[in-house]
Amino acid sequence: MTAPRAEAARRAGLLYLGVDGHTEGASVPKTPTGIPGFDQVAMGGLPTRRATVVAGQAGSAKSVFAGQFLAEGVRRGEPGVFVTLEEPAADLRANLATLGFDVAAWEDAGDWRFVDASPLATADGVTPYDLEILAAQIGHAVDATGAQRLVLDSLNAVLSLQDDAAAARQMLRQLIASLRSLGLTVVLTVETPGDPGGTLSRYGIEEFVADNVVLLRNVREGSFRRRTLEVLKMRGAMHHKGDVPFTVVPGQGLVVLPVGERVQSQTRFDERTSSGNAGLDGLMHGGVFRGASTLLTGPTGTGKTLLATQFVGDALVRGESVLLMAYEETREQAYENGATWGYDFAGFAEQGLLHVVSVYPEVGSLDDHLVEIRSLVERHRPTRLVVDSLSALERLGTEPSYRQFVIGLTSFVKQIGLATLLTASSPTLVGGTSITAGHISGLIDAIVVLRYVEVDSTLRRGILVVKMRGSSHEQEIRELIIGDGTMTVGEPFRGINAILGSGGLPV
Repeated sequence: MTAPRAEAARRAGLLYLGVDGHTEGASVPKTPTGIPGFDQVAMGGLPTRRATVVAGQAGSAKSVFAGQFLAEGVRRGEPGVFVTLEEPAADLRANLATLGFDVAAWEDAGDWRFVDASPLATADGVTPYDLEILAAQIGHAVDATGAQRLVLDSLNAVLSLQDDAAAARQMLRQLIASLRSLGLTVVLTVETPGDPGGTLSRYGIEEFVADNVVLLRNVREGSFRRRTLEVLKMRGAMHHKGDVPFTVVPGQGLVVLPVGERVQSQTRFDERTSSGNAGLDGLMHGGVFRGASTLLTGPTGTGKTLLATQFVGDALVRGESVLLMAYEETREQAYENGATWGYDFAGFAEQGLLHVVSVYPEVGSLDDHLVEIRSLVERHRPTRLVVDSLSALERLGTEPSYRQFVIGLTSFVKQIGLATLLTASSPTLVGGTSITAGHISGLIDAIVVLRYVEVDSTLRRGILVVKMRGSSHEQEIRELIIGDGTMTVGEPFRGINAILGSGGLPV
């Protein structure tokens, strides 16, 4: 097989047999789920006409996953059947409506049908479950709708009625075999007693009987719970490995945040734009690149927000649109910062050029904030983005989750060509290593360090471009002079050593 055809097969998640008959991909066709980001992780979606177990703890969004899978089918002209084994159809209908799915209208059109197959409880206990009756109910609904997709939510209600694992295994095999005979692409949800890292239920059989397994986790990190997803297995199909963060967005549903491909080192930056400060442009040998992320890091009061304000103002007077994410200041404070440099931020906001979003970091998780930033960028289509500051977000999660957030943000702005400015505070007056704690500096294209410099018992400010991917830059530590409505880059410091030594440089 030729290399281009092999690559095309790999990207599609398909198996390709070369001229010598050996496998070079994955032969199973995929059915798109419609879940943003998931089909990228699954390299095309769920294997068609096969059964996928979606397992997770209570509150991990299993039913949401299943509902989105069916909703995408309806949008594509593929009717679906939702078999509920626990929750009443009326509750499911109402819950899915909050995600923007008009299930009632789809039912009226004959594209969606609920089958209530919950076990019957009597005074003597629960009536033994009859799989033949369940299969008949499903078959009738499939015939009536012409369904191509099917959901069973949740298997625990049926499997828990079995006395031993052998009986439960046989029951599940019979069920999956009967569904396969109908030619359906099936999602079966399973609630796990804890983290779904080992066995998926008290029987530990679903991962062996089903063709595919997707794990949803909802674990606590500090003050928040963080949701992650893992494709544990897909028989005969390629998929990405490892945990991937996701969140649930009102009016939309699951949004999966796959880590972008590592193309940063291969990216070529061609178009520059001004940072808004002539002195900094000089240090950078021409300004910042579009599609690149620039980090301003330093202790409080060294001028990070002022430089960010100039970056915003420069774009506005050029007629460009800007999105400013203010995590430590109000919208009014941002407007006042603009007035310091003679910019009418309120007026630009009325014109639709400036969009200031002021939120407390604690209102959501890191993944929630990343989804919000992406959504705002897609809605407003700015040419520049400012995040002030990363330090406010850094405290929301663990080091790995913070790093994933930065990877997701930087890869996104690179993909769409946004000139992006990020700020981060150092923990002490002389500097510090806050931004290196998450080991993210390798993900940033340009790093500008601001520091206080003690000269003859007087604190002065210093500025240094530590790194600029794709360009040469000045290596000297210059004085940054902030006056009444002015900010200029002065001469290099002479006769002073180890200015950055106590705080350390980003690495």
